[in-house]
Amino acid sequence: MKNFGDIMFTDTVKAEQARRGSREGYARMTARPAPDGLGEREAAFIAARDSFYMASVTETGWPYVQHRGGPAGFLRVLSPTQLGFADYRGNRQYVSTGNFKTEDRASLFLMDYPNKARLKILARVRGQSADEAPELAARLHVEGEGRVERVFTLEVEAFDWNCPQFITPRFTAEQVRELIAPQIEQLAAENEGLKARLAMLEGKQD
Repeated sequence: MKNFGDIMFTDTVKAEQARRGSREGYARMTARPAPDGLGEREAAFIAARDSFYMASVTETGWPYVQHRGGPAGFLRVLSPTQLGFADYRGNRQYVSTGNFKTEDRASLFLMDYPNKARLKILARVRGQSADEAPELAARLHVEGEGRVERVFTLEVEAFDWNCPQFITPRFTAEQVRELIAPQIEQLAAENEGLKARLAMLEGKQD
């Protein structure tokens, strides 16, 4: 595995960093030993995600970004250097699937909006039909999502944690429910108390 900057900091990028005064800091970053693979922190983060963004490149050179979603943990850590997920029938455009036939490189963004965290992953992707890899399809299948059409495995080449600056916190409906549950319970208890007090006062008036 490589440092993220070893792949993304091309000569042109390095020249731009030098021109703008950030090259020295990033040079120190890429001088550190590259990780052996995804660690416990990355594995836990990936397991908690219910979506990610995946960029591929067409054979004509155009980038294409796809949003993938599912139950938390649908993107699986198969090993410290390999991820996998099952693919189900969708709009049948097959843009990413087709792109990976000619160019297997991909870039993933995994977002944790409430905590303003972002994990970037560079990987090489291989797609197979479920019939070609039945055991893997069974391993990656998510209950309730339907029949697996194909599976994708991603060999991780590098990853990087981004700074939280400019990430706007957003919350799912379930997260909002969890956040406001204590207040709802308190309001419900206060409401019951008020109703009991009102009933008592009405009884005294009678």
